[in-house]
Amino acid sequence: MTSLMPDFDLPDSMALRPLRRPAVNDSEFRAVMSGLASSVHVVTARRGDERVGRTVTSVLSLSAEPPAILVSIDIVSRLADLISRTGGFSFAMLASDQTAVADAFAGQVPVPERFEVGRWGAWPSGQPQLQGAVSSLDCEVIGAMETGTHVLFAGAIVDAETDPARQPLVWHRHGYRRLDGLD
Repeated sequence: MTSLMPDFDLPDSMALRPLRRPAVNDSEFRAVMSGLASSVHVVTARRGDERVGRTVTSVLSLSAEPPAILVSIDIVSRLADLISRTGGFSFAMLASDQTAVADAFAGQVPVPERFEVGRWGAWPSGQPQLQGAVSSLDCEVIGAMETGTHVLFAGAIVDAETDPARQPLVWHRHGYRRLDGLD
């Protein structure tokens, strides 16, 4: 059997080099990125009685073996701290009728009240599980990389549920969209 591992050593982190040319400014970056349509997700973590979460769009499928995703979380956030301390997180791809959940975890609802929006249960691991999402995942952290302002967490999927009848909520040009084109 042939090994899929490269025949060279991989670093534990990726060093980001300084730019040779100036980067675009914040408003240009935000304008350009608003054209990038993305499904809307909530990443959550639990430690003891404390549950925290955040609405995110910076997510990607990382690998099929092991099944894993990559999420980007603000490095100074309580969520990044809990994920680091517990070694796990949960993830929900929101359905088109879950805009209230997206707004709550985007900061429009005070932190102690966010889990009152939507229907929440728990995975066997104890991580929060959002009911009614397109897909829900329970993830174990298998790697992390700091980028300066964010941490990229690689999470192996240890439990999953999906509802193929549900349509995802999409974020595009500073607003929610649905796949059927209706706003």
